[in-house]
Amino acid sequence: MPKIIGRSLGEHREQVRARVFDVLRSQLYERGFDAVTLAGVAVEAGLGRTAMYNHFPDKEALLIAFVEDEAARYVERLNAAVDAAEGPVDRLATFVRLQLRVLAEYHLPPGAALASALDPSAYRRISAHADPITAKLHEILDEGVRAGQLADEDPDLVIGMITAALSNRALVDVPPDQLEPSIETAVRFVLRGVGATEAPERTTELG
Repeated sequence: MPKIIGRSLGEHREQVRARVFDVLRSQLYERGFDAVTLAGVAVEAGLGRTAMYNHFPDKEALLIAFVEDEAARYVERLNAAVDAAEGPVDRLATFVRLQLRVLAEYHLPPGAALASALDPSAYRRISAHADPITAKLHEILDEGVRAGQLADEDPDLVIGMITAALSNRALVDVPPDQLEPSIETAVRFVLRGVGATEAPERTTELG
């Protein structure tokens, strides 16, 4: 019988998954999805092949589970940071800062794009994790319009433009000492675009 990590089977499962996800995270950003194998992840994580298959039947299942875990952690972090800010303008500025800091932390995996590397249904499942983030941005914009602090524009169009701006890696692929000024430039740009002319000073701890 395999050795149990932790005090229960549930805790064992969570610790194994955390260890596997740490290895996968490193391999994705060092090698790309195409080069990742279940066997390779299992070896680096200190698991037998059978134990690995008990948790993840194939590479796509592993990637989906990893993205779901990462997304859930990020959404929790995003909600806490945004909800701690005062007023819609500060909340939007906090949203922009955190989105760009996360973009700076996590580089896109090299190799084939996930859209072409995964089965369409698997890719749609991964893409669905953007929904809570989009919903949070929609909530901020709606609050700002109701408060008269943001321009009353079509929120779907505005969200599309904000999302496009914040996905530009040129904003964060800068020397470390230029990252914060670049992020603050993006904050001012987004706020001007939605009718809030001044960015509030940073008062919210983003974690």
